[in-house]
Amino acid sequence: PSVVVLDEMPYLIAGDPGFEGMLQKIFDRDLSRRPVLLICIGSNMAMMEAINAYGRPFHQRATEMVVPPLTPLDIAETLGLPPAEAFDAFLVSGGLPLILDEWPPGAPVRDYLDEAVRGSRSALVVSGERSLAAEFPPDSQARLVLGAIGSGERSFSMIARASGNIPHASLNRSLHLLMERRAVEAAVPLSAKASRETRYTVADPHLRFWLAFLGPHIPEIERGRGDLTLARISRSWTSWRGRAVEPVIRESVRRMTDGLPEGSAAVGGYWTRANDVEVDLVGADREPVAKKITFVGSIKWKEKRPFDAADLAELATHRAKIPGAGEATPLVAVSGCGVTVDGVQGIGPDRLIEAWRAR
Repeated sequence: PSVVVLDEMPYLIAGDPGFEGMLQKIFDRDLSRRPVLLICIGSNMAMMEAINAYGRPFHQRATEMVVPPLTPLDIAETLGLPPAEAFDAFLVSGGLPLILDEWPPGAPVRDYLDEAVRGSRSALVVSGERSLAAEFPPDSQARLVLGAIGSGERSFSMIARASGNIPHASLNRSLHLLMERRAVEAAVPLSAKASRETRYTVADPHLRFWLAFLGPHIPEIERGRGDLTLARISRSWTSWRGRAVEPVIRESVRRMTDGLPEGSAAVGGYWTRANDVEVDLVGADREPVAKKITFVGSIKWKEKRPFDAADLAELATHRAKIPGAGEATPLVAVSGCGVTVDGVQGIGPDRLIEAWRAR
């Protein structure tokens, strides 16, 4: 028995339009009759899925398998990190084994960054550029739009402005391409009322970190001034992490099998166009338009400040402005360092990380 591995399939297909047909012919006439396992690998998920699609030479000949990154739980167990620090490591690494392989066991994120950012060849620095180069040329419009989203812009109008006021039709095409290739995710507010206030975020946590802190400053890292980059990360870390951790926590809450109000089949957030109301967590019986709101919650992911009475008062005020929620809707607080007030269900890092354990 033999194993044949073809890596970077999207490159091979793009470079030779006849490659798929040739591979299909070789597979049908020879490889399929031998004890050979053919493995085709590529990071462009949309293109890899298309290989097996109807009308393509390899249709129905392959079994698709998505290899996910390591989870926050994997990171905690592999590196021996406490739950809160494992989530920090996930935000920086995206769960990529290449980055985690150079992460010293037990090292908090600041210790790892102190070493990784000072070297232009570290996996942390090069992984982002490599993943982008594989799918989006540096001068492409999609790359420009992705950079705008990575810098923190989330709404259509602000992304357009940060991208140089590109025409809306062009922006729509770029966003469609980015979502098709799983680089960007789109979300709408979750409530009992339909909404078109779409927000866009970078799907891969590591790429989000890279676009915010590393990509724009590669030249200074290459000059040996990674200390400037590190100082910039330190100044912005708390505020950046507060927003970047939200989708990871929502996914963690979705995975919780107990401890949430009954019927919480969907978990999202809620916001308005003016951003005068922004709620981190909304549980519901379905999405995107709910019949019943099952809980409303807040995320306070800070190292020294617990969820307190002021946070509870703000959450209760915002609850009243969510269509479908009312005074009887349970309140939930996700906090990195505890809850100091009654009247809210607290969820900490320990419960969140356990939610990633396979059941």
